[in-house]
Amino acid sequence: MEDTFSQLEQFHVTDLKKPMKVKFVGEEAVDQGGVTKEFFLLLMQKVLNPDYGMFEEHEEIRTMWFREQTFEDESKFASVGMLCGLAIYNFQIIDLRFPLVLYKKLLGSATSLIDLVDFSPAVLHSLEQLLQYEGDDFQETFSLAFEIVRERFEEPVVVELVPRGSSIPVNVDNREEYVAKYVDYLLNVSVQMQFTAFKAGFMRVFGNRRILELFQPEELMAMVVGNENYDWEELEKSTTYKDEYNPNHPTIRMFWDVFHEFTLEQKKKFLSYLTGSDRIPIQGMQSLKMYIQPVRGGENYLPVAHTCFNLLDLPVYTDKQRLCGKLLQAIDCTKGFGLI
Repeated sequence: MEDTFSQLEQFHVTDLKKPMKVKFVGEEAVDQGGVTKEFFLLLMQKVLNPDYGMFEEHEEIRTMWFREQTFEDESKFASVGMLCGLAIYNFQIIDLRFPLVLYKKLLGSATSLIDLVDFSPAVLHSLEQLLQYEGDDFQETFSLAFEIVRERFEEPVVVELVPRGSSIPVNVDNREEYVAKYVDYLLNVSVQMQFTAFKAGFMRVFGNRRILELFQPEELMAMVVGNENYDWEELEKSTTYKDEYNPNHPTIRMFWDVFHEFTLEQKKKFLSYLTGSDRIPIQGMQSLKMYIQPVRGGENYLPVAHTCFNLLDLPVYTDKQRLCGKLLQAIDCTKGFGLI
């Protein structure tokens, strides 16, 4: 990962817009798309790991956000921003589990209370209760001041939202200002350095602000991370078969029976095994275009996915239970590339 960050910093902005090719040291695969997919998947898994210290996970909805206190410098956040821009330029979808507000901020839109819906629903609910409370005992009930308590390196720290905020009580008249300051701190002030560097890296690749203005936040988000509008029947209908395989071949019928009986998580793992990502492009499921071809050698062999081509080598199984077991075994081994 450090090698990736170091190389990104050396490229001229015009070079970053060229088609990207990836080669893993010690692996033979020629990059025709699939290795690049794997590169982005593995790199983002490492970068987003909370143990790495750049980002943290909000456990209630499993979204990621910038860590307020970090030992990493601005260049690392800029590199992650560049990776997001590179993903768009190279038509890759990446597992960047950030809330929608990240993309609003990239587009220069103002943040507001509603942006907490996929950031921290619990905080959103608490602040809405604060705004809606109609009792005469507001101050006695809430006992708040213009301050917020945050955890810094496992120690609680009081942060004032306005100058001398600890001595300013929140009341009915100023509660809207308090909520606005609270939200602004969470989404902007507390991570200003991290986000500013991230955006600078993103814009270094993406560059053209006028093009960005054509997007809504939801559209930009889908460009980066894809979506989960799965249509498994469409995947089956759009699949192409090779050699003796066809939609009515007994092995193919068993394959689709097994697949449609999978849980959603198993189907997503298969999608990651086949394509390098468990999400689908913004164009929809039909754009994936899966290929299945028979492979000789016997029923003890596992299916093999050629991620570069969305191609599945499927042995000619004659038993549904065996097919299911072999397919599940195969999709649990999705990392690394080799030439078959």
